[in-house]
Amino acid sequence: MKDLSTQYVCSQCGRVETKWLGRCPDCGSWNSFVEEVVKKQAKSGKSQLVSTPNKKQTVTLEEVELGKDFRYSCGISEFDRVLGGGIMRGGTVLLGGEPGIGKSTLMLQLLGAIEHRTVLYVSGEESPGQVRMRAQRIGVPLGSITMFNDTRLEPLLEIMRTQHPDVVVVDSLQTLSSDELPSAAGSVNQMRMCTMELVDAAKQAGTALFFIGHITKEGQIAGPKAIEHIVDTVLYFEQAGSGVRIVRAVKNRFGSVDEIGIFLMTEKGLVPVLDPAGFFISERKSGILPAGIAFTAVIEGSRTFLVEIQALTIPAKGGYSRVYSERIDTARVTRVAAVLERHAQVFFSDKDIYVNVAGGIKLGEVSIELPLALALYSAATGKPLPSTLVSMGELSLAGEVRPVGFGDKRVKGAVDMGFSTIIAPQSMPLEPIASILRCERIIDAINLISTMVPNN
Repeated sequence: MKDLSTQYVCSQCGRVETKWLGRCPDCGSWNSFVEEVVKKQAKSGKSQLVSTPNKKQTVTLEEVELGKDFRYSCGISEFDRVLGGGIMRGGTVLLGGEPGIGKSTLMLQLLGAIEHRTVLYVSGEESPGQVRMRAQRIGVPLGSITMFNDTRLEPLLEIMRTQHPDVVVVDSLQTLSSDELPSAAGSVNQMRMCTMELVDAAKQAGTALFFIGHITKEGQIAGPKAIEHIVDTVLYFEQAGSGVRIVRAVKNRFGSVDEIGIFLMTEKGLVPVLDPAGFFISERKSGILPAGIAFTAVIEGSRTFLVEIQALTIPAKGGYSRVYSERIDTARVTRVAAVLERHAQVFFSDKDIYVNVAGGIKLGEVSIELPLALALYSAATGKPLPSTLVSMGELSLAGEVRPVGFGDKRVKGAVDMGFSTIIAPQSMPLEPIASILRCERIIDAINLISTMVPNN
């Protein structure tokens, strides 16, 4: 057709080219250009798809009024924590996660927990009957949720402009489509423009907007990266073991990205874990730990978690050693093992190393390096660590143990969970609320635990 043209769009950054390219000049991605059919613009150059801009006069920030309910609770404490204190009026949130992890269940529970506000659930992947069956199973009040079973952009915008719902959930972003674009739903242009239109409408109406997004095999939210720039908050819904779900923020304009929300998946839906301080520690009847187990305290936002790091070493298969670690970065495990070989004469060159974290939580902060080293030492020598020992510290390549932040908070969390002995860097200031042992180098820490009784 004469009014249609073909263009190639980068699925990662949205760059448009008239011909296919193997590598995107903007983001550097390979084989990311996809073919799309679009309508040619009118000679005036004006696009009918872009919303009418706000006609209000300019005002100073002092004149901008904030209502008392500009931020309000969603009714789920763990989700409020991740959002930064509650739902923002006009805020837009993108939630991504693996298929079947519970994204739709979480959003239905969110709408059911919001009181005295109008909510709208837009379903593009399930029929109304399927949504009702899910809502009945998890105990959501059916009369409080309005449903719209259509993924066309134009009717949805009309509903938002006429009914002014307080909260809208779109399930999912990849199913949205506009009649103005000839490309299929889920294409780069459809996703980008539908997102921009809905975000603009939500800002003008003061509607809180939640998008559910699919993810790629690499674990990133499917679609152009520009979508994550458009929305206010980007959340990832992760699985951390059997039945355990974690909501983690990677972008938040109205709160911290360090907070996480922990849920348990049950028959009645997702249940918040209100006191997760010792949630990731295995319970053992015996007071003596197996070899290769070390405890540490990590900080996630405003909370302290006690976690259990597990290490196992066995003779290498095939003549060269390998490192297997999912919850701690493999490069970090390899570096800590190299520091132990060089500065503590604990050799791993002929061993395969397996590292795990109890409960399935992923650890990334530097304070885990000293307990990781002690767990590797314990696994390699077969000597268990004391069951009441917690360690924390960063390891340098020179074998030094460096201080980490929030030391008193970590120690208090460990003491509250029944741990009585702390190994910490020499230069790390700490309140003497427990038996604190100091070390300057990794060999000092190993010498300290060598003198301890395993079951103390």
